[in-house]
Amino acid sequence: MLEVLNLFAEYIDAAGRSVKAVNGVSFSVPEGRLFTLLGPSGCGKTTTMRSIAGLERPVSGEVIVNGTPVYSSTRRLFVPPNRRNFGMVFQSYAIWPHMNVFDNAAFPLRVSKRKYTRQEIEDRVTRVLTVVGLDSFAGRDATMLSGGQQQRLALARALAMEPKLLLLDEPLSNLDAKLRERMRFEIKRLQRELGLTTVYVTHDQGEALALSHEIAVMSEGRIVQIGSPRAIYERPGSQFVADFVGLTNFVDAVVEQPDTAESLYRVSSEIGPICVYSDEPLGRGDKVLISIRPEDIELSEHPLAGTNMLQAKADQKVFLGEYTDFHVKIGERSLLARAHPSLTTPIGEMLHVRMNPQKCISIKAGP
Repeated sequence: MLEVLNLFAEYIDAAGRSVKAVNGVSFSVPEGRLFTLLGPSGCGKTTTMRSIAGLERPVSGEVIVNGTPVYSSTRRLFVPPNRRNFGMVFQSYAIWPHMNVFDNAAFPLRVSKRKYTRQEIEDRVTRVLTVVGLDSFAGRDATMLSGGQQQRLALARALAMEPKLLLLDEPLSNLDAKLRERMRFEIKRLQRELGLTTVYVTHDQGEALALSHEIAVMSEGRIVQIGSPRAIYERPGSQFVADFVGLTNFVDAVVEQPDTAESLYRVSSEIGPICVYSDEPLGRGDKVLISIRPEDIELSEHPLAGTNMLQAKADQKVFLGEYTDFHVKIGERSLLARAHPSLTTPIGEMLHVRMNPQKCISIKAGP
């Protein structure tokens, strides 16, 4: 449905230097899927989104929707944003304060080049307000809505045009934590029910993991990994991805030999000899970096059976309600482990540790 091919965009910084904001970005989004551009501030995700929308003109590349180019440097083609028929919701909802809810949602239809009849506008706006749960607020002043309701109104306004593509740029960043979590479910429900092809931009890993069919992690203008939320989290392809998406422990190690199981290797590490997983073939003597998520470090006061069993000392702990975070020391190395709150081992006491080899991931250092 959407294809972005070898997109380059740059800007001139305060010192007059050319900065590559987007550097050879390519990806495709099938119809009805939600695709997220995830990365830290300044990584190029918003510039990529604005280039798709037509709000910025890239240096080169192509943007193709349903087989039709809306931007192509080789063809010298640039379709202006108002002719692309994309719905857009940004960090600032841009709600018109002098209009009520109905008029805000109807505004893009009333100013469209296509002339809609009064009945067409009535039907479309009523339908989208019902979809987002604001039909009973149609006559209310937009400024009287809560933050979550304003966010839904911005979505309704974007949906009223029945867009080919929905673009969402940090739409939840102005909401408090609990409301943001509720709105994640709301956006996911709407996107799935309406079958909207959507590109979502965020720096929030939780949003990306909760909402997406597929995620592209960006760094310094490039895509460093594309995959499903589970693949990005459980099989990070680099140190940057493992560190940016969730919490992890990094352990230096040297490969000793392959294990009997496929893709598993025995290594000597800072925490002792362990068995780890690698997507790529490893050779004896290779230096590797192991990523181990805190929730994949099993702690017990009693001996455990299986592979990757070690002993550790409880160094620090923090009770967080749903779980307890432990800092445990294995030799001189401290690791973060996440345990069920029923584990109440006192600081200084010994613990048994077990780590599933499939969850000890060998990755590349750096991006």
